[in-house]
Amino acid sequence: MKILVVDDDRRIVKTTCDILKIKGYEAVAAFSGEEGVEQVVAAVPDCVLMDIKMTGISGVEAMKRMKAIVPTLPVVLVSAYATEDLIQDAKQSGAYAVLSKPLNFQMILSFLALLRKEENILVVDDDPNFCKTLKGVLNLRGFRVETEGESDKVLSDMEKDYKLVVLLDLDLGTACGVDVLKKIRAKYPSKPVVLVTGYRSEMGDSIDQALKIGAYTCLYKPFETDSLIALIEEIRMKKLKNLLTTT
Repeated sequence: MKILVVDDDRRIVKTTCDILKIKGYEAVAAFSGEEGVEQVVAAVPDCVLMDIKMTGISGVEAMKRMKAIVPTLPVVLVSAYATEDLIQDAKQSGAYAVLSKPLNFQMILSFLALLRKEENILVVDDDPNFCKTLKGVLNLRGFRVETEGESDKVLSDMEKDYKLVVLLDLDLGTACGVDVLKKIRAKYPSKPVVLVTGYRSEMGDSIDQALKIGAYTCLYKPFETDSLIALIEEIRMKKLKNLLTTT
């Protein structure tokens, strides 16, 4: 991933770029808002980390110009001091967040890891063909996917690494999806769990029960791939913004 770092303080730019490079990112430096916009025109980065207060145009103005070129460009603004009006203008103009200096680099690195879809999606379904097909579709969209057909292994799967979302079939043969959801909720209270079922009418009571105990939503087989991708992206975007502590 290419990260554009924009700040008129050259020491901050160098430190930030050095840390990003050590962690395996391509870091590109710009020392003014105008230069940052030129960099976006020349080669679109995957993310921009940019100071608000700079000589020349502000980070907010630079972001507006960048987003006129690439509307979906993720931009995180940084400031040692900024007025409330400027912060609100930044957020309303599409900034993911306005962070305080000095930067919390662990938080930034977690944000970038999720931005490049490093976190797994866990598919829990006892139909191996469904798992294989869904994994293939999500892999093509850049997501990492793990599948599990045995309900008693779900929690151990979740302990291995961070899961962005769990896709959980309500009918797991010998196990009930609602019972699995209860176990997930007990250990991971806020984990997004999307229910999946091919039995809309037969599973009505189970669906209602699962939604009451915190399931994110329910998808009905066969479902459109685009609908699933949009749902996962919605969850990912919420997580991205929650990772950043806004001022």
